[in-house]
Amino acid sequence: MNGVNGVALAVFIFFFVLVTAMGFLAARWRKAENADSLDEWGLGGRSFGTWITWFLLGGDLYTAYTFVAVPAAIYAAGAAGFFAVPYTILVYPLIFTFLPRLWSVSHRHGYVTTSDFVRGRFGSKSLALAVAVTGILATMPYIALQLVGIQSVLDVMGIGGGESTHWFVKDLPLLIAFAVLAAYTYSSGLRAPALIAFVKDTLIYIVIAVAIIYIPIRLGGFDDIFAKAGDALSQTNPTTGKPKGELTPSSANQWAFATLALGSALALFMYPHSVTATLSSRSRNVIRRNTTILPLYSLMLGLLALLGFMAIAAGIKVKNGQLAIPQLFENMFPSWFAGVAFAAIGIGALVPAAIMSIAAANLFTRNIYKDFLRPNATPAEETKVSKITSLLVKVGALIFVLGMDKTVAINFQLLGGIWILQTFPALVGGLFTRWFHRWALLAGWAVGMLYGTLTAYGVPSPTLPSQKHFGGPNDIIPGIGEMGYIGLTAFVLNVVVAVALTFVLRAVKAPDGVDETRPSDYTADAGDPGVKEELPAPTAAG
Repeated sequence: MNGVNGVALAVFIFFFVLVTAMGFLAARWRKAENADSLDEWGLGGRSFGTWITWFLLGGDLYTAYTFVAVPAAIYAAGAAGFFAVPYTILVYPLIFTFLPRLWSVSHRHGYVTTSDFVRGRFGSKSLALAVAVTGILATMPYIALQLVGIQSVLDVMGIGGGESTHWFVKDLPLLIAFAVLAAYTYSSGLRAPALIAFVKDTLIYIVIAVAIIYIPIRLGGFDDIFAKAGDALSQTNPTTGKPKGELTPSSANQWAFATLALGSALALFMYPHSVTATLSSRSRNVIRRNTTILPLYSLMLGLLALLGFMAIAAGIKVKNGQLAIPQLFENMFPSWFAGVAFAAIGIGALVPAAIMSIAAANLFTRNIYKDFLRPNATPAEETKVSKITSLLVKVGALIFVLGMDKTVAINFQLLGGIWILQTFPALVGGLFTRWFHRWALLAGWAVGMLYGTLTAYGVPSPTLPSQKHFGGPNDIIPGIGEMGYIGLTAFVLNVVVAVALTFVLRAVKAPDGVDETRPSDYTADAGDPGVKEELPAPTAAG
């Protein structure tokens, strides 16, 4: 990381300018007559077909954090970082069962967010508010991590961070990238990341295809890569007195690995940005088709994860593990292709950051601003508030990046998973049954949030055992407690409380909310284009 790599920087700037132009032009792409509605700005008019949705969901779920942090975790700890591969395999059969139902009922009633559905299903603004606040809270550090991904690339190219003591000079490139992202998201809404996702995914597939062939050839083949990685990870960490990592999961770590993979799979499509991308599609069948072809991204992730072992074998030495893969590209590739790889990571950060900020803004507008502050807000006013909120969300994420230690920021990502998983009973449970009582779900959510947050904070750092923080036993894969992934333990407590209190509240005949949906809203034809029915009168559910 000495000096500026001029060729790589030029290639990076070329692609950055290209996607910036696409971001602004996206405002005219499939433009509807009524552009002043949240459906248009926040969901792209609910008009995306199979391939656009596939690229959008891929761009949404496979981020710069995934590109940088998953192999970085493997670089630092070995097999523990591979939890991301099985969880993305588990998630697709899971979402096949409930996402089509969510799309149908949301399309039928005009729901824009998960909180809209929860409010309509359970007749509870308080429960909807809890889901909305949780979604915004969990999304903030996720957006910040996209900016961290951009910053890692800029650092390796020699134009970000460095030894400058003046924060403005040090972070100016990141500030510029942030300003551009904010501008075209404000202008074009969800259409911008949908269009840019084509470029992003194409670049990532090209880079991975080249890396998985070219780098092993330069390093002597996979036998040598795994041998060198195994030797390096078996070395004793002088701080902990234990091996630095392991090439394959040991029996002692298998439970933590399994619970982290399962908990992460349950949490992934609870995130607001995942739901936003889902609801932007034009039919239920688009969602079903996407759940069958999205596993192609899991194949990509498995290959990408191997880059962590390659970085070890290549002798990459960095203090911040997030720089390992950009530095590997810098050392292994010709300068021009290193620029292509850096552009893939940078653009891979812009797409999800845009979707996440839109999703968080939609939650605030529909479930806080409109439900509690301006019930009579017009569609144009909703859109304006969402645009402004999307800017504020990005500013908050930027402050997070500039003001927090980057390693701690990664730990907060899985804290976000702990939080967002507590919305699972209300959302997924509500899609299949109305048995849960709204007050019981709210109590379960509160218990899960409180337990998960306090337990995660109470995990000590191995390097500073006297200090508590949001870390983990190896400080690389955070969120692991004595019983496995804290998010999953909190989720189990959440469900137990919700079930137990529902029995009690049903027994005492506590008042139930009004369900504005009906069974046919969740079926294959409900909400499909061309089906025009009168909305049913709200009915109390039993």
